[in-house]
Amino acid sequence: MFNRNRCLRQLAAITSLSLVAGCGALSSGSSDDKGPIVVGTTSSPSTLDPAASWDSSWELFRNVYQTLLNYPDGATEPGPDAAQHCAFTDGTSLSYSCVLRPGLTFSNGDKLDARSVKYSIDRIKRINVPGGPAGLLGSLGSVETKGEREVVFHLKEPDATFPFILATPAMSIVDPADYSATQIRKDGRTTGSGPYTLQSYQEGKEARLVGNSRYKGYAERKNNAVTIRYFQDSASMVGALKSAKIDITYRGLGAGDIVALQSRSSGNSIQLVENSGIEINYLVFNPKDPWAGKLAVRRAVSQLLDRGAIAHNVYKDTVEPLYSMVPAGLTGHTTDFFDDFGDPSTSRARKILSDAGIHQRVPLTLWYTTDRYGSETAPEFQEIKRQLDSSGLFQITLKSRPWKTYVEGYQKGEYPVFGRGWFPDFPDPDNYISPFVGQQNALGTPYQSPQITNVLLPQSRRESDRAKVVKPFEQAQQILVNDARLLPLWQGKQFVAESDDISGGERALDPSTIMLMWELSRKTSW
Repeated sequence: MFNRNRCLRQLAAITSLSLVAGCGALSSGSSDDKGPIVVGTTSSPSTLDPAASWDSSWELFRNVYQTLLNYPDGATEPGPDAAQHCAFTDGTSLSYSCVLRPGLTFSNGDKLDARSVKYSIDRIKRINVPGGPAGLLGSLGSVETKGEREVVFHLKEPDATFPFILATPAMSIVDPADYSATQIRKDGRTTGSGPYTLQSYQEGKEARLVGNSRYKGYAERKNNAVTIRYFQDSASMVGALKSAKIDITYRGLGAGDIVALQSRSSGNSIQLVENSGIEINYLVFNPKDPWAGKLAVRRAVSQLLDRGAIAHNVYKDTVEPLYSMVPAGLTGHTTDFFDDFGDPSTSRARKILSDAGIHQRVPLTLWYTTDRYGSETAPEFQEIKRQLDSSGLFQITLKSRPWKTYVEGYQKGEYPVFGRGWFPDFPDPDNYISPFVGQQNALGTPYQSPQITNVLLPQSRRESDRAKVVKPFEQAQQILVNDARLLPLWQGKQFVAESDDISGGERALDPSTIMLMWELSRKTSW
């Protein structure tokens, strides 16, 4: 069994910002007398088709589509959802079988059977969107159906993480009648079998979900409808929460708003739920750029960056400096960037450049997205620019785009250096390294590292006890430091702010920090 408990430390602390007096709201129920629960977030989908997304679009997918496996009842290891049971069927872990629950249908009434599962997985590989979820299926050889309810996945090599890959929303099951085998669906609609159906969708503004009466799976909905509203920044989202226009926030709370809520300075009846943080933020260097492609330039940037200043000055200490791609709390976490570069130093950075024959100020353009990772993204990049410019070694230009066009840009290799955040597909060190290396990866920027992709990752995937994979991941991360193609900046926590009328925020995040909307409910009084 995949021992995830050894490599994930879960925390959940609730800071209550209101006092519940007398016989007030103590019990929760599924009554929707006040209408749908309204969730605010700054993280809007880039697509509605699972075959096209390896990003936070998964937050919507988890609630309207269904996967074979999921994380039932707060578990840290996958359990059945559309599947009745799944297991490796041979001693070499090369064959993985799932038997579906009987009587499954999509929300439109069409049958969901083994053929639907095979179709959904095969189309991900066939469409093969650049930077898309096909990169998760590198170990998959073929998919076989046995009758109407059994699906067998034949792997090219042992992969103990495969059940966790099947639990990601990228592996959502879609209706073959509504999704082309060769093209992405772009009509603004979905056909899934999840706990909700997508009643309506306005890109960048709102998604209205209503309960799916045909759903058969592990989730027990505690509400009948949820509306997700997409905001451009934290301030407007928190303002909507304080004025009761939304009931709960998800991603995108700004550091200033978090600090204000923690200090109870808001004066509102709002709860702040703090969950353990395995979100990371990092810079990506494009090897095809004439400057970012130079190792000395990348190492000089690594030598100059002051992560502590970013965490303190920009994020008000709501994040922690990060010195490896694998965050603290997971097996394989290291501090290799600090061990190799130490404290920020202009003199050492100058020597790195001069030893490589670079004596001019290096011009670099850094790109960031304006509407994905919260209101601090722009100030964060301004701080990075300040640090690099003040060294006298760099001349930094900042540019930005909204998320949807931003993704298109980095997938085409347009950016010399760009910022990304990462919310894990599953909480394992593999998922902080494998998505970013190889010819096909989540960044759309090929990163060939044969020692990682052909030796260390396969070695680690043969081990089901994840406490025993420390050495391969330590070696892999040292290679990442030596290359300096990926530069980790900080590790963040997940904060959820909810009105005192809402229950379930402390249970609603799964191990990959995706919100399970069905866990939310309104409190009812005695």
